Amino acid sequence: MGAWDLLLVGLVILLGLCGVLLPGVPGSWLVWAAVMWWALKDPEPVAWWVLVGATVVLLVSQVVRWNLPPRRLRATGAARRVIGWAGLGAFLGFFLLPVLGVIPGFMGGIYLAERLRLGRHGAAAALRTVMRSGGSSVLAELYACLLITGAWLGAVFLA
Repeated sequence: MGAWDLLLVGLVILLGLCGVLLPGVPGSWLVWAAVMWWALKDPEPVAWWVLVGATVVLLVSQVVRWNLPPRRLRATGAARRVIGWAGLGAFLGFFLLPVLGVIPGFMGGIYLAERLRLGRHGAAAALRTVMRSGGSSVLAELYACLLITGAWLGAVFLA
């Protein structure tokens, strides 16, 4: 697979990661479709294993999301900015503290956004409200997509 094809797959994965944070956009399915496209264009065994792993992770994340509260973030007053900060924190956490850093990064992003908005320590209560009203669902989907992205990056750079 050429460099332009890899760049295009990476851009679709990035679009999917951003789509996870937006309501109504099938972000996780975009990430999976990009990995599937890569596996079909580069029929190496590692590509197929990454695709199988991505499928399993995506299906498990869907089952987990079905058992979590539905997304009602707008009803709690959580702005898109809060979810944007949470996504940025999760992304940074994923690379600063590999794999496990997503959770504290996501929560830290929400806390920072609410702290900047409220200007006081009431951000902890706002963090709890956001996580109870659907933030955990967003976190589960984003975590799965970041795991898939990390596996894809590892396979691309090690091959």
